[in-house]
Amino acid sequence: MTRFDDRLLTKRVVESFSQTPNERQRSLLVELVTTLHDFVRRTDLTFEEWNAAIGFLTRTGQKCTPTRQEFILLSDVLGVSMLVDAVNHREREGATETTVLGPFYVGEHKDVPDGSDISAGLNGKPMFVTARVTAPNGVPVANAIVDVWHADDAGFYDTQRPSHDTGDGSLRARFRTDASGRFSFRTILPCSYPIPTDGPVGELIRASNRHAMRPAHVHFLVNAAGFEPLVTHVFMDGDDYLDSDVVFGVKEELVCRAERHDGAVMPDGSKASGAWYTMTYDFHVRPGTGHLPQPLTAGTG
Repeated sequence: MTRFDDRLLTKRVVESFSQTPNERQRSLLVELVTTLHDFVRRTDLTFEEWNAAIGFLTRTGQKCTPTRQEFILLSDVLGVSMLVDAVNHREREGATETTVLGPFYVGEHKDVPDGSDISAGLNGKPMFVTARVTAPNGVPVANAIVDVWHADDAGFYDTQRPSHDTGDGSLRARFRTDASGRFSFRTILPCSYPIPTDGPVGELIRASNRHAMRPAHVHFLVNAAGFEPLVTHVFMDGDDYLDSDVVFGVKEELVCRAERHDGAVMPDGSKASGAWYTMTYDFHVRPGTGHLPQPLTAGTG
């Protein structure tokens, strides 16, 4: 029987993966074990601390539901989601910057006509979005599929409301660009909001004395034949949390001002009863191929 010390143990565990058929999988397992074992040695991790970590991860999994993905939220607040994004998008070559998908993407959205109102009658200040999709050289990209989704005026996504289970969806839709690469829609002005803090991630945030706020933004997922999919946000200029996003997702290029208007008639011809806003943004997609993000089959959010 071999007697292990802490270094020999790591060596033997690494060797146990030597017959893993998939080379990439073997490499990842070796790096994971090596790094995790080094962490335990450097910190002199106690039994109590390791058991607490296992309990935390167990509760994280238990918090996942068909409309809530606590593990994605954990990845986001630890900065891992943005780090994975960064190492996979080092060269943008004139393309729009990427950012996190977030835990509230639910897969394919419903196709709606250009110019549709996606607010479903929710309270909020009207906002009219006009956007364009082009290649980095400015050539319009026609028939691009663009999914959009964002939180409501109270900071909640539709999947966080009980009515979502009965088929009520709002503030999310799918558009297709026209021959000039343009699409437009009516919605409501998004606001900054806290990430869900009623689970283990909330425990971590409170224990770290961090705030849980995200700056106001609209999610966009752009997919066009012959181009890499683009996952990004457009953030509202002037938001108090642009410099301290809890998931580290803000990039300067993605900040856009929503212009206020006080005219009596809005762009869709309807009468205004107060202030309304317009937002314009151009997305530049990079030639290539790639895979659209897919919701997890269990615990999607």
